[in-house]
Amino acid sequence: MRIVATNRKAHHLYNIESAFEAGIVLVGCEVKSVKASKISLVDSYARIESDEVFLYNMHINPYEKRNGFSRQNPRRKRKLLLKKQEIRKLTGKILERGYTLIPLRVYVSDRGIVKIELGLAKGKRKFEKRQAIKERDIRRELERVKKEISK
Repeated sequence: MRIVATNRKAHHLYNIESAFEAGIVLVGCEVKSVKASKISLVDSYARIESDEVFLYNMHINPYEKRNGFSRQNPRRKRKLLLKKQEIRKLTGKILERGYTLIPLRVYVSDRGIVKIELGLAKGKRKFEKRQAIKERDIRRELERVKKEISK
């Protein structure tokens, strides 16, 4: 498994409750761009529409060496491949207030298949974000002090 892209803001903006692995329906040129790490997950999200899951706003740069045939929109909506049981479970959770589906990372499996990890998340409030930053700074300071003492 080779990680191609990660959503670094996801853990800062959301409390991730569970994660799901899904396949993505891509065109050939898009697969080559993803494998070359020409992808961005900024502001992307997933939505369930009529028992299917779609990913919005994931940007895949057009492949440089393409023939000129496939001119796809880099931010088009892409279908995600999940099992029906998982989709039903996600639908039940999303109908609850405040839950959303966000992509956490995109990777290429050992078999060469592009996969995405979706997180079922609930948005953090402003004070929760500040608290997380404070805790992270305290942890870093403690590590720095421990390192100095051990010298």
